[in-house]
Amino acid sequence: MLLALGAMALPALKLELAMPDNGTADPASTQRKAYDLISTAFGPGNNGRLLVLVHTRRGGDPVRAAAQIAEGLDLPGVISVSDAEPGTDGRTAVLNLVPSQGPRTQATQRLVRDIRARTPALGTAAGAQVLVTGSTPAAIDVSDRLRGSLAPFTAVVVGLSLLLLLLVFRSLLVPVKAAAGFLLSAGAAFGSVVAVFQWGWLADLFGVATTGPVFSFMPIVVIAVLFGLAMDYQVFLVSRIREEYVHTGRPREAVPAGSKHATRVITAAALIMFAVFAGFVTTDDLTLKPIALGLAAGILTDAFLVRMTLVPAILALTGHAAWWLPRWLNRLLPDVDIEGTGLQRPPTPHTQDPELATEPAAPSN
Repeated sequence: MLLALGAMALPALKLELAMPDNGTADPASTQRKAYDLISTAFGPGNNGRLLVLVHTRRGGDPVRAAAQIAEGLDLPGVISVSDAEPGTDGRTAVLNLVPSQGPRTQATQRLVRDIRARTPALGTAAGAQVLVTGSTPAAIDVSDRLRGSLAPFTAVVVGLSLLLLLLVFRSLLVPVKAAAGFLLSAGAAFGSVVAVFQWGWLADLFGVATTGPVFSFMPIVVIAVLFGLAMDYQVFLVSRIREEYVHTGRPREAVPAGSKHATRVITAAALIMFAVFAGFVTTDDLTLKPIALGLAAGILTDAFLVRMTLVPAILALTGHAAWWLPRWLNRLLPDVDIEGTGLQRPPTPHTQDPELATEPAAPSN
């Protein structure tokens, strides 16, 4: 099971992120047809031109400074740099730079970074401030920011879940197992997206006409939604198993007894959510389609392979160790007692308070 989940998650290592443009639109749409015509007639770089803004000091000549900077931007991968277009304030000018590759390619991303690495020195030499903007650099910036925030976001979410599950289940193994299972499910979700949308596997079946980098917001959205659903399934299942264990003290018998009731709820909930997200896979929008496919694949993997197969197997194999918690840590943590083990049993009829007992009514004549 672990090998199968690992194999499903392996393609996620090749995940590439980018913002969508008209090149990812439906081939039958007018914007895609215009994109393709521009690429054929003028080159793909004309769909993602770069704007270089030159801002001089007071009294400087922006056109002359821009012309000097344009000479330093003659780099491999640049088709042309336009003449400077002066602004109305007398201090700014704009250069229009055309790359040789399309806006979503790795070559264009490297070119933007190379230009930004050169502009400080070019600006100092020309006595001006140089800024690089346009739709392509803006999309690269957004993708880089989202890619950089993915690891901290995941760490915070998983870390908080470890703490909360530790409080609820009074166990070290259960929270770690829940977090590891979620990471496997997320890996399988991203792996399916990479296989279909980047590598083109089953692309015709899912209606994917263009392969390439995936929408940059996809990992954040998939992790957030999938994590919430995965932890719901975890709590449904493990809380019922723990309740049986607390009442009986027999860990192996508690697994099938608790799973028997919880798996029905998880199955129904997972199938409902899978149907909802699978319905969006049929859309032509390549922004929404990978998110829908990732969530659908992740929910199936998490509910049926992780929560209802892997989790009970680990609990049954580890026995009492699954519910072990060091005494010092048990004393430090507040006891939320979701099973109600701290409640006293209600008094039985034969131990009822005699002051509350009523005398039988006198027989009537």
